[in-house]
Amino acid sequence: MGTKIQLCVMMFLQYMLSAVWWVPLAAYLSHTLKLEVYQISLVLSSMAIGAMASSFIGAIADRYFAAEKILAVLNVLTGIFLLIAARQDAFPGLMVSVVLAMLCHMPTQSLTSTIAMQHAPAEQFPRIRMFGSVGWVASGIFSIIALYVMHLPAFDDTNLPMYCGAAVCFVAALMNLRLPHTPPATSKASSISLMDITGFSAFSLMKDKNYRIFMILTFLSIIPFTLYHVYGSMILADEHVQNITVTLNLGQLAEMFFLVITTSILVKSGIKKTLIYGLVALFVRYFAFFLGAETDAQWFYYIGIIVHGLIFGLFYVGGQVYTDQVAPKEMKARAQGLLFFLVWGIGFLIGTLWNGWLIDMFRDGDKCDWPVLFLISSGVSLILLLFFVFAFKPVELKREEV
Repeated sequence: MGTKIQLCVMMFLQYMLSAVWWVPLAAYLSHTLKLEVYQISLVLSSMAIGAMASSFIGAIADRYFAAEKILAVLNVLTGIFLLIAARQDAFPGLMVSVVLAMLCHMPTQSLTSTIAMQHAPAEQFPRIRMFGSVGWVASGIFSIIALYVMHLPAFDDTNLPMYCGAAVCFVAALMNLRLPHTPPATSKASSISLMDITGFSAFSLMKDKNYRIFMILTFLSIIPFTLYHVYGSMILADEHVQNITVTLNLGQLAEMFFLVITTSILVKSGIKKTLIYGLVALFVRYFAFFLGAETDAQWFYYIGIIVHGLIFGLFYVGGQVYTDQVAPKEMKARAQGLLFFLVWGIGFLIGTLWNGWLIDMFRDGDKCDWPVLFLISSGVSLILLLFFVFAFKPVELKREEV
């Protein structure tokens, strides 16, 4: 029981330290530092850069150090870079420090999963991982304390979230040192293949027409997805929504519920319908945002935020399940690496820069024509959904195989 509690605390702190500063970052960059939109896009692309580099860092470190020690060191470094970033008020210094923070932080997501799965039965992992979502939601407590307890005038669009993130980093690092020992999983003598690190050695899966369609459409779907995921706090700040961090965390609160029921939906509906439900939710999000921007009715935004759990749980987690189904046993890990590298690395980077370019195009001073952007994302989501419905025809596995 003690080990399980340690693993749950690890997940809780790891995702809390990520959410507390990343969620409101776009609002801080645009409304406080007044950076140009292209500069905001470059800073926010740091997550994708960290995602692409994380497999390299993880593959090298995994051969020489215990996972819990790597995790502690990376958390300390992330905290240090966040402290440096909090003191920057110009683009160059901020860009460098945030990228360095993300290069250290993104590998921790796979490290926490590695540690948890090595010290707990596989069937318990979803419950342990759920505490990461709890930590993400709980990050909103910092803004509540700042606004209502300490009576500070603002929190979300200041540098305070970075200081809070750094503080949680250092607490997490101390707790990491108390985690059960997790020795290197790979021999030092084993060679490191660039193809294996990126997952590109699993490219043979693309010979399967349905998997090729799935990968292409998933890659394209991340482009509209990033408009909310990256620029969400900027959107809500422009639309004068209060308590941005807490409001956006409603999506993670819903995600906790949908992650729990994703398995049941997969079993009852099959992989195709599950993925389609996720894409329908993506369309609903941006159409709801469009209605909210057009009518000034903020409750439409809450619809778009709450369906985040459906999008992530059904489409992206469902996509991981589908990848695991079609990949041969000896290629499963590399297939997941390919999916992560292409979608959350390259695709996320393209989506961040593309949506930043669109925002810049439709922005006039402090105002942005958000309805047009939401309509574009709605249209793209609808086109992807239709392609998925008519072109994607996977072989459905039996219930016990899901």
